Amino acid sequence: MFTILAAIISLAIFNGVSSQQAFRCPDKNGFYPDPVQCDLYYHCVGGEAEEKLCPDGLLFDDGNPSHERCDTPVNVDCEDRDQLQEPKSTEGCPRANGFFRHPDSEVCDKFVNCIDGVPNEMPCPPGLIYDDEASTCAWASETSRKCVQLKRDALEDGFSCPEGEVMGPNGRTLPHPTFAHPDDCQKFYICRNGVEPQYGSCPAGMVYNEETFKCDEPENVPGCENWFGDDKKKP
Repeated sequence: MFTILAAIISLAIFNGVSSQQAFRCPDKNGFYPDPVQCDLYYHCVGGEAEEKLCPDGLLFDDGNPSHERCDTPVNVDCEDRDQLQEPKSTEGCPRANGFFRHPDSEVCDKFVNCIDGVPNEMPCPPGLIYDDEASTCAWASETSRKCVQLKRDALEDGFSCPEGEVMGPNGRTLPHPTFAHPDDCQKFYICRNGVEPQYGSCPAGMVYNEETFKCDEPENVPGCENWFGDDKKKP
């Protein structure tokens, strides 16, 4: 009996020593990733390694050995380090930290930001839905997530803002894009934040130019050259 107990104690001591000696510091000082577990890392001081663990839900970013940094999974490339610590889940949080899908599967335009196990419900910008893979909000057309089509506001004439970003003449996304009216050269539509439709109108004597997204002289807009006829009045 004594022999068996001594063997167990010796094995435990051996395992403890071997686990401490398993990681060898690549350099005397710095922060280095565990070779198999992505949220485990080591702080090396004078060649001696101290085992450290990221908060649950965060992963160790090994981009710079001089910096101790744990970040959200979307910002960390674990490569072959596919093991993680056991989840410390709470109600509403699959892990203690991170961004997660709303618990109601039909709610696509909100998500949950968990901080130390406390869930915080967050809204996406108007017209966007939460994308699990990218851990961010995106247009429905740009994500593989299948959601019930979000209801889009429409004006009395039936116009509603189209999905997706609109690029301006300078190659930048327009935060409040405008669109030509189908029947009136002087009028146009404004999409506030890309999703809230409103009517717009150019000053007297000018028409909307869908190439520049601005009001312009009629002669510069094909099809609207004679919109005002002989009674055109410029401001």
